[in-house]
Amino acid sequence: QVQLVGSGGGSVQAGGSLRLVCAAPEDSFHTYCMAWFRQAPGKEREGVAAISRGGVHTEYVDSVKGRFTISRDDTAKKLYLQMTNLEPEDTGMYYCAAAAAGWADMYPANYNYWGQGTQVTVSS
Repeated sequence: QVQLVGSGGGSVQAGGSLRLVCAAPEDSFHTYCMAWFRQAPGKEREGVAAISRGGVHTEYVDSVKGRFTISRDDTAKKLYLQMTNLEPEDTGMYYCAAAAAGWADMYPANYNYWGQGTQVTVSS
């Protein structure tokens, strides 16, 4: 079982920034494809950004391109999501997830392990 602990959420005004962090104290962290998902009330969980094993490939949902950056530090065993120019539509619970694969796209069913979620609220 892989334990993922997400943090860094909060309440900001539109145009603000936040950095989410996911800690995964697992020796096998570097072998996983990692991703951030979010879920707003009444909506399905959607993939926000994913990063491959080794960090050579990243992918973003169209609505966050140019504003969010996903990165990973395999030595520190952490995953990051830098969010800038936040919009009210970014509000939701953000989850980090790990897939036992080199690349897993942004389909929730492809991910084996999930963090507990961290809330992001953006006010207009």
